[in-house]
Amino acid sequence: MTWRPRLATVLVLITLVIGLLPLGGIAVLRIYESALVRQTESELIAQGALIAASYRVQFERLSQARQNDSSNGRRAAGRGGAPADYGNPVTSAPRPQDPDTRLQPRAAVLDLATDPVLPPPDDARPAPLAAHPAALAAGRELTAILIETQKITLAGIRVTDPTGVVVATTREELGDSIVHREEVRRALTGEFVSAMRWRGSAGEPRPPLDSISRGARIRVFVAVPIVSSGGRVIGSVLLARTPWNISQALYGKRRELALGGVLLVCALVGIALLTSLTIGRPVRALRDQARRAARGERGAVTPLAHAGTREIAELSETVAEMAAALESRATYIRDFAAHVSHEFKTPLTAMQGAVEMLREHGATMSDDERSRFLDILDRDSKRLAQLVRRLLELARADVMPAAQGAADVGAVLQAVATRAPRAADVVAPPALHAAIEPDTLESVLGSLLDNVRAHAGDSARVRLGAAAAAGDVIIDVQDDGAGISAANRAHVFEPFFTTAREAGGTGLGLSIARALTRAHGGDLELLPSERGAHFRLRVPKAEKGTELFSPQTGT
Repeated sequence: MTWRPRLATVLVLITLVIGLLPLGGIAVLRIYESALVRQTESELIAQGALIAASYRVQFERLSQARQNDSSNGRRAAGRGGAPADYGNPVTSAPRPQDPDTRLQPRAAVLDLATDPVLPPPDDARPAPLAAHPAALAAGRELTAILIETQKITLAGIRVTDPTGVVVATTREELGDSIVHREEVRRALTGEFVSAMRWRGSAGEPRPPLDSISRGARIRVFVAVPIVSSGGRVIGSVLLARTPWNISQALYGKRRELALGGVLLVCALVGIALLTSLTIGRPVRALRDQARRAARGERGAVTPLAHAGTREIAELSETVAEMAAALESRATYIRDFAAHVSHEFKTPLTAMQGAVEMLREHGATMSDDERSRFLDILDRDSKRLAQLVRRLLELARADVMPAAQGAADVGAVLQAVATRAPRAADVVAPPALHAAIEPDTLESVLGSLLDNVRAHAGDSARVRLGAAAAAGDVIIDVQDDGAGISAANRAHVFEPFFTTAREAGGTGLGLSIARALTRAHGGDLELLPSERGAHFRLRVPKAEKGTELFSPQTGT
């Protein structure tokens, strides 16, 4: 037998996958790591904006002071104040601005799942030209602030002039140029820039692409342009910092995470128990019922008392109905086989005895004796032929396809009325059509009338009536004969049951009539009556547009 997983195993695996999906999403999309990166980026943006504003104020103040000294005739050390065209024009696209408050917010945008991690930054290079004296002076006043800020924020900070020369820094790069770095070059055009780079220097081998929780191998870089009051870029602020380590962040939330893990496990266990109770246990119960039925236990398959879900309840009811139908069919076949054996055994026994008598004593028999035995053979052979014919009719009735046409009920009743023992009373409304072929309906009604002639006699009077009721056509066949005894009423539709066996009855006529009616979605039943026998035939009413057939012409 091919190995297959148990339903409970599949349900547990599905539950585990559902429980692990959030964690998998966090791992694949790097949601939490991106949140730490964005948190660092936001902090660097805020620091960079403050440093840029401080530098701009310092630079403009010092530049104005130098210009004032020059205008008063005093000669300052080095050159005078910065000229009006000092700095770079803003060439980057303008940032979105609130029209009411003129605010220009800068949100964090980095995402580990989509943004690339760039190589480590190149080292600073010697500057071809020195920075403007006003820029150097503003940088010197700002350096002490940057060093104190780094002690708290842990961020590396560099302030450059418009040419990328470092004028203030927390490292040993004062006077060098970093304009070759992409973040600085873009910031000097007026653009805010955020990027992630691997830690280390350009000469070190590139580390593997792994999670930042493995020693925080990346750093976040933010470059903020410094724009003067005149709208020109007079420098940039480059900030860099390693984001929070995810293991440290998780350790800080260890109690909450432990509680969440316990709740998650409890939820998974609850889901597993719920699916087991609502799916697994009902399916196992259905399997056990099917096994008992396969072993031959009758009545083993019943609707489940605790089906769990609507679909399983419907499945259980359907399986129970199917099992009941199969048991009923098996009982019918077993009883039918017994009846057939009995019905065939009697004439065959008589025929066998007649043949033996003729073979042993035929030469010494008189003509009358020989004729009597030949009559026995003829009578029983005809009965066997009739039994075979009726059995074939019953078999065809059991497998007859659904009706494809419709019959005019009034016309069919008029056609079969001539087969009644006496002139039959026919009561049928005009234009009443049933979803059954006219020859089939005529055959069923003919069997009922033959039953009247055989049991009520030729003197009985028959009433044929038809009416429409709730989508069906009701046809009543009622006679005024002696009727059917209470003991026989429950058996009239059983195959081979007859009280006219001596007259050649096979007991299959009513069985065939009911089978034909049920094959067309209807039914045939015997109703209580004070006098005679009252049979009621019910067949579906024909839909409008269905082709009609005439019982006289067959068209």
